[in-house]
Amino acid sequence: MPYSSGMEGRVLYALRTKGMADAESVALATGLSATQAAGVLSELGERGWVRYRDGKRAQGWMLLGEGRAEAERLVAAEIESSGTRPLIQEQYQLFRVLDPQLKEVCTDFQVRGDQTLNDHTDPDYDAAVIARLAEINQRVQPIVARLADALDRFGHYGGRLDNALLRVQGGELNWFTKPSMDSYHEVWFELHEDLLVTLGIDRATEMADDAAEA
Repeated sequence: MPYSSGMEGRVLYALRTKGMADAESVALATGLSATQAAGVLSELGERGWVRYRDGKRAQGWMLLGEGRAEAERLVAAEIESSGTRPLIQEQYQLFRVLDPQLKEVCTDFQVRGDQTLNDHTDPDYDAAVIARLAEINQRVQPIVARLADALDRFGHYGGRLDNALLRVQGGELNWFTKPSMDSYHEVWFELHEDLLVTLGIDRATEMADDAAEA
């Protein structure tokens, strides 16, 4: 059985990876109901761990200093008490192989080889790029499944990636890379961030390692 995170931990992890999110997005990213997510967010707000920002350009819940520290403390305690670090580390290394390929596919979907913006008027070009995305998804799903078998809070990623791919394949092209929605690229970014936080790896350190290996 996978190690199960509590509701508070799941909500804190979600905000740690998303940066800012409304209750509905938190529910989607945690496997909780919208009512459960809203209740946990309210309780965390009363503790001063999260705050709702109601700005003109961005609205949503965000972590405050104590909430961020608690999220990272819970992650560190969870991976040690569950004994899953070796498995998570192994799957992270497999994910890193796919990450530059996903970035390349996203770039190719936005910009064609001659450096012109892809206006999506060439269905054959788009179909070829989407086929590459489907291949990457096929390869990442076993990684996500193994992560979910270890820690149940990884369980939502597989379905969200599949959903985004199906939307793209159905002609809803915003589901490929558009920010501020559950697009394939956004879910992938969250998964990447979740792995880094879980293993205590700084993104800048990872980038430096990648540069040294290149």
